[in-house]
Amino acid sequence: MSILPFILRDPWDEMYMPLRHFDQDFGLRMRLYDLYQPIPNLMRLGYYRPWRHVTGHNSGVSSVASNKDNFQVMLDVQQFRPEEISVKTVDNSIVVEGKHEEKRDEHGFVSRRFVRRYLLPEGTKPETVTSTLSSDGVLTISAPKVEYRT
Repeated sequence: MSILPFILRDPWDEMYMPLRHFDQDFGLRMRLYDLYQPIPNLMRLGYYRPWRHVTGHNSGVSSVASNKDNFQVMLDVQQFRPEEISVKTVDNSIVVEGKHEEKRDEHGFVSRRFVRRYLLPEGTKPETVTSTLSSDGVLTISAPKVEYRT
């Protein structure tokens, strides 16, 4: 194994990526780019962008963003129909569940089920949580943060 890719990598590369949770492929097969990282270009000149960032998001990956005004979760659930997904609040957390029975795909038969729980940050009320599902299968869950007055 060569140490060269570690020496030549951009140390600031990961700083600009949102917090992402991996290992959520929900029964999908591995892709070739999951197995390797490209060697960085030595002549970047400000135009360098790793190939793993080009797609914007990978299947089954969630990103969590929290700022002073809003809490937001984006989760790729393209393998499920809208009626197979539930979003609910339990105490001070959001619980997302997806389940579908066995169905045929290009490799045979598959059934999937996942449960994901996100803890609401301080200043967020569970009753203000909203969720939307885009046409490309990205579930967006958001909740505004309450302003505290002193």
